[in-house]
Order: sequence, then structure tokens, then C-alpha cells
Amino acid sequence: MVYRYLPRTPTYLYPGLSKLLGCEVFLKHENHLPIGAFKVRGGVYYMSRLSEEEKRRGVLCATRGNHGLSVAYAARLFGVPAVICVPEGNNPEKNKGMKDLGAELVISGKDYDEACERAAELVEARGLRYIHAGNTPDLVRGVGTYAQEVFEDLDDVDAVIVPVGLGSGACGTAIVAHHVSPRTRVIGVQAENAPSVYLSWKNGEVIETETADTLADGLATRKAAEMTLGILRALVHDMVLVSEDEIREAIRLLLRETHNLAEGAGAASLAAACKLRADLAGKRVVLILSGGNIDAGTLRRILNSGD
Repeated sequence: MVYRYLPRTPTYLYPGLSKLLGCEVFLKHENHLPIGAFKVRGGVYYMSRLSEEEKRRGVLCATRGNHGLSVAYAARLFGVPAVICVPEGNNPEKNKGMKDLGAELVISGKDYDEACERAAELVEARGLRYIHAGNTPDLVRGVGTYAQEVFEDLDDVDAVIVPVGLGSGACGTAIVAHHVSPRTRVIGVQAENAPSVYLSWKNGEVIETETADTLADGLATRKAAEMTLGILRALVHDMVLVSEDEIREAIRLLLRETHNLAEGAGAASLAAACKLRADLAGKRVVLILSGGNIDAGTLRRILNSGD
């Protein structure tokens, strides 16, 4: 169903990154999809499976951006009313993108988790269908198609490094790898400033942090999702934390070496690969460039700070 509406994305080898890291480095370019991020795969698959009655009722979600862009894009594609809750101070360009796609935007709360609380209130008040970014199996099924493409395009993949917000992408990757390439290590990466899933994965229970203050808005969650956490603990081989400086440097490095814009979450896989350089030496590694939706102001500050 996904391929009726979305193209495959390329997986390219980058010699400069490979030389720098001492391994074969491939990027899976999910930033080349219509909304600039992998999430649209899940939104399209999810929306395609709704009944006509559910489509008429409409859908609602909470987001820092890419999940909302995915829902808005798919809702427009299938003629479904969409309401999207975002926190105050959210990425203005992502907000504009969601509104341009026809979604109703509700701004509420200091962060993603508080926007989720507002979304729950609206679901009850307005009778909409709630699309949780983590606890929704059809989203995982949809985004898992990029991992299928990776293993169709490449043989003998030693490791795939995947950014983790609530973990739908990492779960989809791990499920596909488990079935078609069990030798491949799947490594998740979170921001040091938003480590809820990392801590939950290590401790075996949902752990909520007080803040999630990272420039990588796709990673900025304070509480792990139960469904995705269960899959991550069962199938993901390792989790890594990266600092804000490491994310910034990865954004600059991707621009220099590949001429691709990466948002913070999209660059996190490269930041993790740099950190794991010794372990990855001589291996074939795929980094998921999960999205390129960085706003102009943030990009300007990151580039200026690298002078």
C-alpha cells in the first residue's frame, strides 16, 4: 500500500564518511520523502487502513513535527480531517508545513508530553481517532518499509544505526532485520538531554524524565511508549546517547560530505557512528538519515558555531 503513494528512497555509499569512520558508510535518505522524513510512510499506511466512517470522523495526534507532518500529509491524501497538537515554541517551519497541508493546529503545553495531554482531552471532547506516535502498530508497519528497502539494496549489512524518539523507526528496522538479516546489529540513538527511551530500555520499565531539552526535536520525548519499548528491548541490540555538540557536528559533517540537510534527529545516527568508530571499524554500516526538517534559524546557529 505504501508504494501506491510514496517512492522508494535511495541508499548511497559515501566515501568521505567511510574514510573518516574507517568503515563502509551508507546513508538511507528518508529526508528525500515528500515531507522530508520517514514518518510519512507510517501515516500513509495507517490512513489507508481506516474505514470510511473513521475517515469521516477525523484523526488527531500530538507531535514536535514529523509525526504531525506525516498525519497531515496522509490525511490530505485520503480526505480525512486532521487536528494536530504541538507544544509552545515548536519548530515554526514544521508548524507552517502542517497548516499548509490543511491540518488544524492546536498549540498547547511546554513540551511534547504536555501536548499529548491536550490531545487526549480533545479526542474525548471531539470524538476523533487518536494516532499515538509510539503505541500504534500500523505506524511501525508503515515505517518498516524503509528497512525492507535497505536489505533489498544491500547484502551483508553489519549494523544499522537508527535515531529514536519514541522508537517506531527503530522498531520497524529491528523487526525487519530479525526476519531477513538476523546477523545485522540494530543500534538505537537518543540525545543525552532526552534519554527516556534509553533509560527505559536499559532498566526494563518506562522511565519518565523531567525534561527533554534537545535541539533534536524528533528525539525530544520525556516518556517512553510501552508498545515500542517492548519491541526495542526484545530486538534492538544496543542504544547510544549523543550530546548536543555531537549532534551539531554531525549536521555540519553531513552538509560538508553529502550536501544534505539533516535535522537533529536525522544527524543523530552519524553522531552515534562517530562515537562508535572503534566498534564499527571495517564493517558495513547503514545510517538512517531520518529527516531533513531543520529550521533556518537553528541551521544558521549551528553553522556559525562551527566556524
